[in-house]
Amino acid sequence: MLRRSTIAGVIAVCSLAGCAVGPNFHSPPPPANTQYTRGQQPQVTTDSPVPGGGAQTLVPDRDIPADWYSLFKSEPLDDLVRRALHDSPTVEAAKAALRSAEATYIAERGALLLPQADGQLGVTRQRSSSAAFGIPSLPSSTFTLYNAAVNVSYRLDIFGASRRQVEEFRAQADFQRWELEAANLTLTGNVVTTAFDVASLRDQLTAVNDVVGAETEQYRVVQRQFEVGGASKSDVLSQQAQLAQARTVVPGLEKALAQAQHRLAVLAGRTPDDASVPDFVLDGFTLPEQLPVSVPAKLVRQRPDVQAAEAQLHQSTAAVGLATANLLPQLNLTGSIGSESVTAGGLFGAGTGTWSAGASLLQPLFHGGELRYKRRAAVADLERADAQYRQTVLAAFQEVADTLRALEADARSLRAQVEAEQAAADALEIAKKQFQVGGISYVSVLNAQRLFLQARQSRVQAQAARYSDSAALFQALGGGWWNRKDQEVARK
Repeated sequence: MLRRSTIAGVIAVCSLAGCAVGPNFHSPPPPANTQYTRGQQPQVTTDSPVPGGGAQTLVPDRDIPADWYSLFKSEPLDDLVRRALHDSPTVEAAKAALRSAEATYIAERGALLLPQADGQLGVTRQRSSSAAFGIPSLPSSTFTLYNAAVNVSYRLDIFGASRRQVEEFRAQADFQRWELEAANLTLTGNVVTTAFDVASLRDQLTAVNDVVGAETEQYRVVQRQFEVGGASKSDVLSQQAQLAQARTVVPGLEKALAQAQHRLAVLAGRTPDDASVPDFVLDGFTLPEQLPVSVPAKLVRQRPDVQAAEAQLHQSTAAVGLATANLLPQLNLTGSIGSESVTAGGLFGAGTGTWSAGASLLQPLFHGGELRYKRRAAVADLERADAQYRQTVLAAFQEVADTLRALEADARSLRAQVEAEQAAADALEIAKKQFQVGGISYVSVLNAQRLFLQARQSRVQAQAARYSDSAALFQALGGGWWNRKDQEVARK
């Protein structure tokens, strides 16, 4: 009797206290790092005397605006990003997945935590043998039975199985919410960097066409010199080859530019032939003078991919609790109240009332190891989710560290490319003048032209890299989603 009282007391206490077996989830602590890179990170980058070559200051722990792309001060870019976020099928799919996950969570929460009540109305036509009542001499009777009832059932969540299952669904909804944020951030970053690619390729193409024009004019000069005996046939052929070589660069750049424009249109949710996608040039952007650098402890709270990995860790933790609770007893309560009558009009009349109440206790005894091994699988899934979370954090820190070093290195690279281009331009001018007075062979002029072409293209690429590095830093730090004025925009 004492044992029965003890068991009953434990069940009552667990029900009232709301205890749930299995591990309780806690957000993992952030890494203790105070910086992202090895060694001292310069706070100011090198500057260069060209557009997009200004020095940038890294400001520790400065917040990131939600519309960080507007810092490049290009209205066409701002408009394109907004259109992309509104029209992109990828974002629409992520929004639909979030709505589905949240609706599922609400549905399952009601089904698992609240009593279930159903109304039932039925009619049965049946024939009963009098022998069943011990009077075989009487004829069988045929009658119609009408019934109406309300049935109620409720599972007492003694060990938290229902709550752990609801917790799983809530974590899945959180995961989809962070997947949406990640989709927004990835799309924004791709639109911005692709716009920089378009601008870079367009400027490279302009540079190459300028060189082709200069080479064409030079070819005419050499041809006239040959006609009057001032140049050899070899000089003419060399210049012709140089002109042809310069022209071979053009189709490749045109192809890359067209593909980048197609990619930009698709990112914006449009077909590749859409003419509304703007044509960007590097001079249309402004390089941000100040760049925020969040402290490492904040990074794990700001990155959508890290938060998504944490939601999966939460989901796996709840799954262990559910698998543990499934090993323990389950108590179900049922009840019914209604009326039965042989006529429809007699329902709910005097003497027709019926009711029932019951309880069932289910204790798994033997399932061939199914429940025990399902719990082991849930524990293994939790360990995997934990490892994936830690890997996601490490990848996030690496991305920020790589971007910080790229900002510094690419700024120095642009200065070197500007100096190289200027030196190549000066060398080409001197070579042309020396050739005109017969001081050098035309081969030297051709070499100077080739070096200048390469230096100019490299300088344009280095300019674009500085814009892309800035965008990459904003994206690596989480994109400022937490500063949106309308925090519910992601849920619409």
